[in-house]
Amino acid sequence: MLSFIVLCVALMLGNLLRMKIRLLRKLYLPSCVVAGLLALVFIQAVHFAAGRWDSIASFDQSLSGCVAPWAKLPGFLINIVFACLFLGVKIPGVKTLWKRSGPQLAYGQIVAWGQYFVAIGIWIIALKWFFTDLPNIFPAILPVGFEGGHGTAAGMADTFDDLNWSVGKDFALTSATFGILSAIGVGMVLINWAERKGYTTQKAGSDESEIIPEGRRPAAGRLTVNSDVIETLSLHIAVVGLACLIGWLMKQGLNGIGDRISNDDWRTGFHAFPLFPLCMLGGLIVQLIDDRFNTHHLIDLGMVRRIQNCALDFLVVAAIATIQVKVIMSGLVPLVILVVVGIVWNVFCVMWLARRLLPDAWFERAIAEMGQSMGVTATGLLLLRVVDPEYKTNAADAFACKQLLHEPIMGGGLWTAMAIPLIATAGLPVVFAITSGAIVFWLITALVMKRK
Repeated sequence: MLSFIVLCVALMLGNLLRMKIRLLRKLYLPSCVVAGLLALVFIQAVHFAAGRWDSIASFDQSLSGCVAPWAKLPGFLINIVFACLFLGVKIPGVKTLWKRSGPQLAYGQIVAWGQYFVAIGIWIIALKWFFTDLPNIFPAILPVGFEGGHGTAAGMADTFDDLNWSVGKDFALTSATFGILSAIGVGMVLINWAERKGYTTQKAGSDESEIIPEGRRPAAGRLTVNSDVIETLSLHIAVVGLACLIGWLMKQGLNGIGDRISNDDWRTGFHAFPLFPLCMLGGLIVQLIDDRFNTHHLIDLGMVRRIQNCALDFLVVAAIATIQVKVIMSGLVPLVILVVVGIVWNVFCVMWLARRLLPDAWFERAIAEMGQSMGVTATGLLLLRVVDPEYKTNAADAFACKQLLHEPIMGGGLWTAMAIPLIATAGLPVVFAITSGAIVFWLITALVMKRK
């Protein structure tokens, strides 16, 4: 109970700091990220003091025992976050989605696959010769942290454990933190550049309001069943649990297949496949069944989003706060190099590639994509809101529709889950070839659509 209380207090303090410190608002940092960084600094400061003053040692032990359960939260909560992805969403046809978001999808795929391309490429060419003590899966922490975000980085913990590199989670979480900070900082610089060049359709603005005015507060969700029968929130949590059950059964099936494979590397690869993308597929199956057979449509999107966002907030706080700083320091130089390479790739996509591939409002579309590919979807929407506050361009609609096709593959989807086990089993050159082929395919697709 004390561990839960301290976690809640950390989240509240993070939100309070964001409200009181103008710089944090200007950076658009989510309260959960602020809370996680605050908790991380406090924990590390206590550890440092305990090493020098014996009087602090007992408090340090108590604090360590209090926050120890936090390490297990991210691996659990990420399954809930991904199980909610399709629940309550009216799944349109693939043809409709493609018509509304085809160019955006192609561009987003190039950006995402490119993160693997540049990270693995720089590792093969240079970094692996200097940092021989790091495993071959090290370059994958860039796209896991950037494209996947904190949730995906934390959710890959079991995969890193199965591959005998448990500290990979800490590196991936640090990569995600660098990603979201640089996405906002670099994004604002690019927005100012685009305004000066006349590439935006309207003058950028920002909304620093923390509190929604009373007269304009939207409903958090709708009650779909009578509370005398079952509480609506309880019903939706049970639905999320059902989606996780389907994902868990899929995971057991993969483990069973792995047990029947004689090759040790491939057996490890099957066992290392994480649970959370399978929970996403479980949620999709539940939603398709609900659309097909349930005429009452009891799954409400608003209620699902409250569950998803609540799980994500606590996940991020716990994940950042439990980063092992000493471990990160041992590989900080190659991590920073990868982060810089990732930033350069994303900036190149915005400044050079986007205008040649996207049909209209190319900067608005590209800046949203950069925010999402270096942080989370909300980061992309924040940057889009700055440059297109009233969503007058087609960027918001194309970006939202594209996510339904993009997320199941990248950004914590199936490829994100497969990449690291595949590197461990097939090797970096094979994965590098796959990413190169994917970039060529989507580049041709985008050029064909642009010509039409």
